[in-house]
Amino acid sequence: MFRRQYGATFLGMVIIIAILGFALYAAIRLTPIYLEYMALSRAFDQTVKEHAGNGTNPNELRLSLDKRWTVEDIKSIQPKEIEIKRSPNGYTMRAQYQAKAPFVGNLSLVADFDKTVEVR
Repeated sequence: MFRRQYGATFLGMVIIIAILGFALYAAIRLTPIYLEYMALSRAFDQTVKEHAGNGTNPNELRLSLDKRWTVEDIKSIQPKEIEIKRSPNGYTMRAQYQAKAPFVGNLSLVADFDKTVEVR
């Protein structure tokens, strides 16, 4: 009588390892982009705390962001590209941008970010 065999074949294991390796490589390539976004978010939050309750203007906000950009080493977007608009309670700062990470050959990974904060 034949016994039925259970388990994964060598080819099945290679395919599973390849898929997991591909996903891990993508995560490694995207990590710096998300770390930079967290630095941008932190810069926005610190700027809001610094200017909360003060009479401020867009130039002061942009200057404050420029200082934080230098410290945080943010390269995907520049402080002059930050949209600062007047709102009923003060100002609204918005960073909307795409960040690319090279992946394999001529393929790249693209992440879209949109962060908005309000300075009262």
